[in-house]
Amino acid sequence: MPSNPSRRTFVKGLAAGSLLGGLGLWRTPVWALYAPGHLNELSGSDFELFIGETPVNFTGSPRTAMTINGSLPGPLLRWREGDTVTLRVRNRLSASTSIHWHGVLLPANMDGVPGLSFHGIEPGGVYVYQFKVRQNGTYWYHSHSGLQEQAGVYGPLVIDALEPEPFQYDREFVVMLSDWSDEDPASLLKTLKKQSDYYNFHKRTVGDFIDDVSEKGWGATVADRKMWAEMNMNPTDIADVSGATYTFLMNGHAPDNNWTGLFRPGEKLRLRLINGSAMTYFDVRIPGLKMTVVAADGLHVKPVSVDEFRIAVAETYDVIVEPDADAYTLFAQAMDRSGYARGTLATRAGLSAPVPVLDPRPLVTMDDMGMGGMDHGSMDMSTMDHSAMGPMQSHPASEKDNPLVDMQAMTTAPKLNDPGLGLRNNGRRVLTYADLRSTFADPDGRDPSRTIELHLTGHMEKFAWSFNGIKFSDAEPLRLKYGERIRLVLVNDTMMTHPIHLHGMWSDLEDENGDFQVRKHTVDMPPGTRRTYRVTADALGRWAYHCHLLYHMEMGMFREVRVEE
Repeated sequence: MPSNPSRRTFVKGLAAGSLLGGLGLWRTPVWALYAPGHLNELSGSDFELFIGETPVNFTGSPRTAMTINGSLPGPLLRWREGDTVTLRVRNRLSASTSIHWHGVLLPANMDGVPGLSFHGIEPGGVYVYQFKVRQNGTYWYHSHSGLQEQAGVYGPLVIDALEPEPFQYDREFVVMLSDWSDEDPASLLKTLKKQSDYYNFHKRTVGDFIDDVSEKGWGATVADRKMWAEMNMNPTDIADVSGATYTFLMNGHAPDNNWTGLFRPGEKLRLRLINGSAMTYFDVRIPGLKMTVVAADGLHVKPVSVDEFRIAVAETYDVIVEPDADAYTLFAQAMDRSGYARGTLATRAGLSAPVPVLDPRPLVTMDDMGMGGMDHGSMDMSTMDHSAMGPMQSHPASEKDNPLVDMQAMTTAPKLNDPGLGLRNNGRRVLTYADLRSTFADPDGRDPSRTIELHLTGHMEKFAWSFNGIKFSDAEPLRLKYGERIRLVLVNDTMMTHPIHLHGMWSDLEDENGDFQVRKHTVDMPPGTRRTYRVTADALGRWAYHCHLLYHMEMGMFREVRVEE
């Protein structure tokens, strides 16, 4: 992939085609011509897919993407619950490749993770995936080889239900969000390893210091700055990769290319939203329109009406909307507010609605990171009032004096009812994890027979990521006995938010009382959180378990889970 990294990106992903659009040079991508508002769709039970290279131009600079069937995102695959599907995937790249069916229950040798479930698909080779479809809902698929997902190897997946669903709608749109960089993904990762905050253009300034002094006083401000400096961290580090290099896409369209979904007045719409990005969390809203969330990660939830929701990397949400005007903006701003993806829902082509301004950039506080009590104090633990902070979080011995661990949360909580950084008290009704309730009872029903606690660990400056301070290459597999019910406890010891995905099995999130709440395939872990979920080891084989931030996974936040007889 040719790459010419530059600071040209003051476009910041806000408008990858803004200048081009103004000059009349922007051309609609070939794959966008398929049908207004719809992705190229392949349906049935027999599929031919090929992974190759395709020229693209999102920013005014021609680049080469890795694509599935020549499109980015790849074609919308439509399966039917109960069918047996066959997918022949051919590799036209010069490197080995793979496809993983995210959130889909299947035999281990069909899961598509090189080194665990199969060897990968060699250049010129073909792999035949075949399995029975045992579920329905909104999912997606992507490469699990190196950094190919960032380069374009991903696509949406919809599985139609056998039984009628518990809600009605007249029309649906699949909306896939993603992030694109003109930089080669390998060179982007190299940059992060060299300088982890390279893409953070929003570090605090002298002006911010003066503002803080007037608000908090000189002593507290200096103490706060000193503490962050001692930790080699920055409270503006919300995302490792930002709109400084990313263009944010909606169904493969840059913001100024305005993806549009057409509807008839009076129709009720189902939007199937998928976050297929490599590194970007999006906050999604449709100004002037309430959204009723009806499914999360492909499974039905009790309907909840919201103005906005945060969608972690790899999550999916289905919402029902009832538009009564001619045009609405579908707005998805990056969590660090460095840019956005946007599209339009309209009654006819060419209409658009106002695009909101980006919300203010959030700052991470010590409290957010589970370091409460340190915001206005020193790093001296002996002088701190621990009684005001709740029970102290324990840590595995492998984190102690570990050069791959730069911080540990001291007090943690589930924070299920917290909308998250940048979404608190914003005047809108924002979805929280506490709002998500499956429409069914715990499908297993047994109490877990044992508990496994894992800490999400990292070192910001070194851009090293791991579980329990042990990167994947040095870690033993987690061994589960076939049929057992376990409880996984995750503790986030970093200042970053991590979406954690277990392959092959469902993750049954518990509420703050330890009761079953909602079934998911990806569990979001904001800083300072301790969240628990149950897993039934009902799938034999070797499975991946990892952070779904692509560069975090690549740098070590990955484990193998082995389910054995």
